[in-house]
Amino acid sequence: MSFISYLINGISLGSVYAIIALGYTMVYGIAKMLNFAHGDVIMIGAYVVMTAIASAGLPPLAAVLLAIIFCTVLGVVIESVAYRPLLNASSSLAVLITAIGVSYLLQNVALLIFGANTKSFASVVPVPALVLAGGSLTISGETIVTIISCIVIMIGLTLFIRRSKAGQAMLAVSEDKGAAQLMGINVNGTIALTFAIGSALAAVAGVLLCSAYPSLNPYTGAMPGIKAFVAAVFGGIGSIPGALIGGILLGVIEIFGKAYISSQMADAIVFGVLIVVLIVKPTGILGKNIQEKV
Repeated sequence: MSFISYLINGISLGSVYAIIALGYTMVYGIAKMLNFAHGDVIMIGAYVVMTAIASAGLPPLAAVLLAIIFCTVLGVVIESVAYRPLLNASSSLAVLITAIGVSYLLQNVALLIFGANTKSFASVVPVPALVLAGGSLTISGETIVTIISCIVIMIGLTLFIRRSKAGQAMLAVSEDKGAAQLMGINVNGTIALTFAIGSALAAVAGVLLCSAYPSLNPYTGAMPGIKAFVAAVFGGIGSIPGALIGGILLGVIEIFGKAYISSQMADAIVFGVLIVVLIVKPTGILGKNIQEKV
């Protein structure tokens, strides 16, 4: 049963990576920007939930909704202040440096407000653990909620992209910003909506991650954010199904690496697998080759 337990835990961790990776893959697919501050939005969302419950006495569900709203607004502010002026920048290096700067800014703001000490994060998941196979296999409530949340988010986001006007606008902007603007689409508004959705999902991911691994500090989102970016590249950045596949595979590889090889080498194994995948298929599992006309 240990193999099944590791597999379920890997899928659960991979589901968190997949939810975070959606923010990367949507922003890159539509705005062609890499938002490396995305991982720190995870941390901000978790701090909002913890503060809302501990200081304001809000029930867990209300605290989560508050975190989603707060991170949504934060994502729009980050996009309008830091990234929108660079939308037509001649070099992508400027966007990359700005993203790193925003990441450090969020981390240091959290340090000033909450301090550097790691705090215990109380789980907000009310679902009891599921005991199977006569007690030899136990699936935590956090695992159940995380996997279900990932599936629901993926289905909902796919339907939104395919069937809503805003989703169609996103697809148009991702194909050609200039042509989309000529067709009357508000490109800046569409990109802002993309950041808002990605940041809202980051808040959900932060709550799920800290509920499963109950600790929180200003650097909590840094490594999960990097791994989620790896998952997005792994699955094919710009592809929503690719984010799901990449996240799940990454989570399973990490958990099995810790269980059967070495817990200290787990991260190296994850990045090593990514290198192999990119050598074999540089665009990722579901990525498409893009031909540029010169």
